[in-house]
Amino acid sequence: MKKVAIQGIRGSFHDIAAHIFFQGEDIELLCCDTFEQLFSETAKDSNLYAAVAIENTIAGSLLHNYELLRDSGMTIIGEQKIHIEHSLLCLPEDEESDIVEINSHPVALMQCRNFLKGMPQCKIVEADDTAGSAEMIKRLNLRGHAAICSKEVAPIYGMKVLHEAIEDNKHNFTRFLILCDPWNADKMRQASASNKSSIVFSVSHECGQLSQVLSIFSFYHINMTKIQSLPIIGHEWEYLFYVDLTYTDYTRYKQSIEAIRPLTNQLKILGEYESCH
Repeated sequence: MKKVAIQGIRGSFHDIAAHIFFQGEDIELLCCDTFEQLFSETAKDSNLYAAVAIENTIAGSLLHNYELLRDSGMTIIGEQKIHIEHSLLCLPEDEESDIVEINSHPVALMQCRNFLKGMPQCKIVEADDTAGSAEMIKRLNLRGHAAICSKEVAPIYGMKVLHEAIEDNKHNFTRFLILCDPWNADKMRQASASNKSSIVFSVSHECGQLSQVLSIFSFYHINMTKIQSLPIIGHEWEYLFYVDLTYTDYTRYKQSIEAIRPLTNQLKILGEYESCH
């Protein structure tokens, strides 16, 4: 059995992503309130896996998670993309006309703004977690309250689904990274069979330095699918670049990494893994 740390509780989108990635395997969840707590737990237990959201097609990148990942020393062994569908859940005894307050994570609330406009009588309250909002309503028997979360939460906490697919944009996907201790990475994947890599590096202020790095990737036919810059704290106007690469030839990919090494600082491979389409 694998033990997997997630941010949130049972029924959360992190839970769903973890179960899809480890489909067919028995997993035990370690539920954490924050991403900081999640990475703290992985630092204590080298056998602990983790599922961590890194970007959403609407809300964008979870920038702080890039920093937490880099500092953790954990390795990416895979990714999981899931379609985010939001539903409105309430206690079984309530009807839509009874609802006076709606609770959810601020991102979920933002993604359901058009639906919420149709319920002007409701007070909108931000919470730490989507599934956690439903669990709280059930645990405290909060009549007249509803939660925006996945409909998968309903049978877990004995809730009723009032509305399904209430998100504004139906092309709403979140990408999760699956992480583990580097010593255990080879048990889960063979790096040479990978077709995707996530790296981080900085460059000097010399003219065209970043452009040269990107040109090298192009020369080796390495596709750059994402680049995210974050400031280096304490170093004004200096940045770390988090880059996702895809490739069909692992040898040429490794050659490209060695070719950019003299042009970069703090170069680190965060993980080599199989992409999720």
